[in-house]
Amino acid sequence: MTLKELIYEEINKLEEENLKELYEVVKRFTQIKSTQPKLGALAKLKRVKIQAPVDFTANLDLYINGEKEIDPD
Repeated sequence: MTLKELIYEEINKLEEENLKELYEVVKRFTQIKSTQPKLGALAKLKRVKIQAPVDFTANLDLYINGEKEIDPD
């Protein structure tokens, strides 16, 4: 069964008076999704934040192989 079929099955279980409320939720959801810009992988990666020492990028290889350790504060 496809996802749409599962959704339709659940909708068919609702009483008529609940359908208006569901319609408003679905309408709001589709409006939000259609106005949000699609983010590519690089745009998503730009938003990644890490906590690391100041010299982390310059000495990444030393941190990876264990020659340098991150001091817990």
